[in-house]
Amino acid sequence: MKRVQKGFTLIEIMIAVAIVGILMAVALPAYSDYVTRGRLSEAFTALGGAQPSAEQFWSNNRSYVGFDAAGNFPSNTPNFTYALSAATASGYTLTATGTGKMAGFVYTIDQSGTHATTGSPSGWGVSASCWVDHKGGACSN
Repeated sequence: MKRVQKGFTLIEIMIAVAIVGILMAVALPAYSDYVTRGRLSEAFTALGGAQPSAEQFWSNNRSYVGFDAAGNFPSNTPNFTYALSAATASGYTLTATGTGKMAGFVYTIDQSGTHATTGSPSGWGVSASCWVDHKGGACSN
């Protein structure tokens, strides 16, 4: 009588675990960068939406001073805090500063619409003319 074995051998299971480990080693960093880029869009949306609001505030008040107290100023989120600096009658700088998992990222926009990345974690880079949204200092906006 012939005996039929069922199941997997230890070697087969170890090979499968090794393959899954190699795939995870490649996929996890890529996924982490993808999630970070998704969180960055939160700051870009808030800053981009605040610029027309600031212009509306200026047309009503003839100054940018006090815009940070206006109802349409971006609200702080778990990922970014927003601050108005250098506000005068003719100019302003709006800053989004990363908090928590986004710590280190600092993006600005001014009255002329100039985008700048003034701070970022290691490997991301900075730029005086765009918002860096990819490692290595690449911008897509």
